[in-house]
Amino acid sequence: MNALYDIIGIPFGYLMKLINYVFDNYAVSIIVFTIVTKLIMLPINYKTQKSAARMQLLTPKLEKLRKSYANNPQRLQQEQQKLYIEEGVNPMGSCLPAFIQMFLLFGVLDVVYKPITHILDFTKDVRRAAVEIAGARIGDLRCELEVMKDLSVNYDKYTSLAGDFARKVTEFSENFTIFGANLGKTPDFTPDTWNKENFVLFMIPILAGVAQLLSSVYSQIHQKKVNPNMQNGGCMTFMMYFMPLMSVWFAFQVPAGVGFYWIWSALLSFVITFLLNQYFTPERTAAINEKEKEKARIYAEKHPEKKSFMQRMMEQQELLEQQNNQVRKNSNGDKMSRNEMNKVNRELIKEARKRMAEKYGEIYDDNDED
Repeated sequence: MNALYDIIGIPFGYLMKLINYVFDNYAVSIIVFTIVTKLIMLPINYKTQKSAARMQLLTPKLEKLRKSYANNPQRLQQEQQKLYIEEGVNPMGSCLPAFIQMFLLFGVLDVVYKPITHILDFTKDVRRAAVEIAGARIGDLRCELEVMKDLSVNYDKYTSLAGDFARKVTEFSENFTIFGANLGKTPDFTPDTWNKENFVLFMIPILAGVAQLLSSVYSQIHQKKVNPNMQNGGCMTFMMYFMPLMSVWFAFQVPAGVGFYWIWSALLSFVITFLLNQYFTPERTAAINEKEKEKARIYAEKHPEKKSFMQRMMEQQELLEQQNNQVRKNSNGDKMSRNEMNKVNRELIKEARKRMAEKYGEIYDDNDED
């Protein structure tokens, strides 16, 4: 997992270093960095929102199918897949953008957690030696923030490190503040003294929770608006309040710089979601939907040999159904046992996958089923 943070964090680290060079204040740099990264991920957010809006258009048709085939789940699934193909909609279309966004988040967090690596450019050996002096665990995502915290009270222990480590980190730490509070410190729910710094640190997790609650409440209100028949179950209401509370709890466990990032990330996510929801009006979404359907139709005519994800799924399902209908009894004409049916079904699935792979020029290996 740490390797994933490191790899994705490198390009974001260069970005953060450039921003910090311009503003020379880490708190301001976090705000600007969050804005820039949100803009970078805006096309992904746009595609996710567009996919969700197009799926919303299908809600009345999907509800009609559910009522028509309430007693026939298999037929319902087939009709739903036909509808997706006719409309040129992939119900999984929002999954990949969401995955990419989560993937990029690893890099963003790596930059926030590791300012010594990404901003100050010390060698790996120097950073490792500093972590050992601080008594932190090497490989821990928060180890560099622990070094900065320890150096502020034990300066002399770090003076022997190469590259004038102690002085440079101290100078950097002076700009690692917001309203006099060091963002490398972990907020305390019950500090020994309620001075200005401790109050600011205490408010960061609270504001992180409030920002996420704002986003959650707005999302639920919007969903209710576009889908009046949606039922707000107890589970959804519970999650709406539980997740912000969890954000508050987590923000009290990590350095304030991380909570500070969460505040701005949640606020900017709310703004982007609000603006996209305003953009994807029913009229505009309907126009976009027609354009996408026409684009899918033209592509299918030009490339009849290429099938969409939903078409391939439907063909595979129909093939399995045909074979299952043919094999209901064993060679003696007796009803199969459960084990016999399971064995036959496994073979049918393998055969169907093999045929689909051959049809689309892909390589199929029986060992993949193990």
